[in-house]
Amino acid sequence: MTQCNLLRFLVAGTLFSAGCALPTEPLSADELGSSVSALSPGLERQVRQLAADHGVTPLASPPAQRPELVELGRLLSFDKILSGDRDISCMTCHHPSLGLGDGRSLSVGRGAVGLGPSRVHPEDEFIPRNAPTTFNLAELSVMFWDGRVAETATGIVTPAGTQIDASMEATFALGAPAAQAMFPVTSRAEMRGFPNSVGNELGQIDDADLPGIWSALMNRLGAIPEYVALFEAAYPGTPFPTMTFAHAANAIASFEIALLTLTNAPFDRFLAGESTLSTDALLGARWFFTQGGCASCHNGPALTDQAHHNSGVRQLGPGKGNGVDGLDDFGRENVSGDINDRYAFRTPPLRNVTLTGPWGHAGQFTSLTELVDHYSDPSGALHSYDGSALEPLLQPTLLNTAAAIEATLDPALEGVHLNRAKVDDVVAFLETLTDPAALDLTSLIPVTVPSGLPVAD
Repeated sequence: MTQCNLLRFLVAGTLFSAGCALPTEPLSADELGSSVSALSPGLERQVRQLAADHGVTPLASPPAQRPELVELGRLLSFDKILSGDRDISCMTCHHPSLGLGDGRSLSVGRGAVGLGPSRVHPEDEFIPRNAPTTFNLAELSVMFWDGRVAETATGIVTPAGTQIDASMEATFALGAPAAQAMFPVTSRAEMRGFPNSVGNELGQIDDADLPGIWSALMNRLGAIPEYVALFEAAYPGTPFPTMTFAHAANAIASFEIALLTLTNAPFDRFLAGESTLSTDALLGARWFFTQGGCASCHNGPALTDQAHHNSGVRQLGPGKGNGVDGLDDFGRENVSGDINDRYAFRTPPLRNVTLTGPWGHAGQFTSLTELVDHYSDPSGALHSYDGSALEPLLQPTLLNTAAAIEATLDPALEGVHLNRAKVDDVVAFLETLTDPAALDLTSLIPVTVPSGLPVAD
């Protein structure tokens, strides 16, 4: 770096030179990153303090897990034996090569073939909501977009109510993430399938009989000697016949927490004292934690308050049975019964956010810039959103309900305005939340699974 560049300093978010002409060539990303440490320690200190004020700390290492439990969970996560028609696994929609999602606005569930953007359903069916990522689940106590599984002061709340008994809840050593894994297998569209499927005993069970579904799954697993041995190794002293699907769900959560908790993002290293951020990222972080109001919802180690907010996002896809035609999705209201929760969805965590798109409860945003720009004018963006960037099959499903959504828009969004430069700075900050290890997790994919079913789609 030249002596003239070393005299640069940062004033009010703009780079100036002190007593010399600016160079004709811009500084490289590496030069900018190093110059921040040398020339803008005040900005670094400010961002670290702002992060601390909002509870944003380096991610802690995950709690230690027994290797046998992790391995059981890994194999179960990739094994299609947990689906009614034996054609989809948990990881089909949370794939290691797709940011632990599927790269789709809305997932394509059972009955389809392929993986990620190339997955095709013969009847063009979609799951109503975007597949949330499974990074860093140890930080979360509220699961799903509507929070229907949550860890509270009195225990874990789930849609199953008393169908999850005390012994099953006691098996959830990993809390809400373990309880969450009980439910995708019960969804007909996601994994379980329908009564007319040949050889699908899960599809024959009544929707309300969740224990019956879980018991049938354990019967499947119990017919595979390798799984019996894996379960008994994972839970020493507990015979397989006495186990429930809670043991499987807890193992899946153990795998996710042990191997999908990533703690070495550039922002983690910055919070620990390293000078790892560019000027643009620091400016974006400062705006994020101050004028942007972003941190009023995106706070804590995972950058989520785990609460539910209406952020003015349009509805698309098959919906959750709400509205006149059943194509709408009232979000948290479906769980709480409170009309004030209409169109409110859980604040998504932002760790590794560059990899987890499309973004939004129905994958409404196909780029991070589009997502951040939405908050330049949430009301205006709500009404002007046309869905033209969505995949063709979803474009006709966009509902004209902007006025209804605006009626319960979160007041925290009032007065938020970003110009394009600030949008780019915030995106630069969000990019620092991605751990390099998250870029390639394909080593987690087993070559085979105990059922003998194909692992690759």
